[in-house]
Amino acid sequence: MSNTKIPVIIDCDPGIDDAVALALAFGCGKLDVLGVTTVAGNSSGENTYRNARRFLSFIGADVEVARGADRPILRQLVTAPQVHGETGLGGLGEPEDEELHASGRSAFDLITETLLSHPGKVTLVPVGPLTNIAIALLAKPEIKHKIEKIVLMGGAALEGNRTPAAEFNIYVDPEAARIVFESGVPITMIGLDVTHKALIYPDEIEALRKHGRIGKTVAELLDFYGVHYRKRFEGNPIHDALAVAAVFEPDIVSTR
Repeated sequence: MSNTKIPVIIDCDPGIDDAVALALAFGCGKLDVLGVTTVAGNSSGENTYRNARRFLSFIGADVEVARGADRPILRQLVTAPQVHGETGLGGLGEPEDEELHASGRSAFDLITETLLSHPGKVTLVPVGPLTNIAIALLAKPEIKHKIEKIVLMGGAALEGNRTPAAEFNIYVDPEAARIVFESGVPITMIGLDVTHKALIYPDEIEALRKHGRIGKTVAELLDFYGVHYRKRFEGNPIHDALAVAAVFEPDIVSTR
């Protein structure tokens, strides 16, 4: 088996499960994260950008973070404070003088310039609304041949979580989702039918809490997250982290 890290760009809307996904991406040792871009979704564009920079600084990740779309392509933004809190990272206290990563580039520039300049192909891992990815594909169609595949968290084969049929990330910007799904780029969709089976249970959260400051903070975030999910599940779905895991451990899910 090759020890070469997989080059990826992560597009996210932190969001508690996004933070867990980022911790996994930088902690697994199997991904070369070329950049992180943010999009409005779980919270406002301002909050998701700030949350990404803040959390990545906290875990010691050295990566460029670029801000993307503050609203969907055509619709008004819908957020999820009931799940993630008013700031998007409910359960995380006020910041303590972290050195926040900032980028002079937009998400569009980071995505397109990184893809076109990278010597090989890059996997895109969008775990929020697909607005940034759709805009990049529309405006710079030449990037398609530089994308290895898109592994996204979104969609639902059976039932939704925002409406009876719609999953949140797709619901927020369905026009963007259509652009991405019709782009011709290979896509692995990690939908609710999969993520609702990938749960982290209370005893596992307690074990995580004992693993240093990062483990403790992730456990606190999951405590907050679990208040919403306890109504339906015995554990917490870790939606976005499953998409990240499927990049470096593709056999973790069955695809068709």
